[in-house]
Amino acid sequence: MHETDMTKALILTVKDWQESQKENPQISCIHLIVGKFTCVEPVGLQFAFEVQTKNTFLNGVKLVIQETPLVAFCHQCQAEYHPEIGIQYACPQCKSPMDDIRSGRELKIDRVEYVENYAPNF
Repeated sequence: MHETDMTKALILTVKDWQESQKENPQISCIHLIVGKFTCVEPVGLQFAFEVQTKNTFLNGVKLVIQETPLVAFCHQCQAEYHPEIGIQYACPQCKSPMDDIRSGRELKIDRVEYVENYAPNF
């Protein structure tokens, strides 16, 4: 299950970011973009995140996953198409092999929602 390893990398990335901030921001939500062609299962990723963040600085943080579809472009037909993962990757019109993926390989942090732990000096 590579979702577990991806979650570990996500946690380390967010921790590095948090520690680099001047204030210690309290993270409330992490938004990810995950492409369908990455073969990452959002449900598995969500589960791994919940398990691995228990009793950590991310305990209770919401993980929002936005999936992007697999979209390819055929240079022969000059048209975009939606290949069926695991079934049909060639252009449905001319049968040219898929060689230009426009969407579906994304795996990134889109944004992190947080509140700065600000203590005014009185």
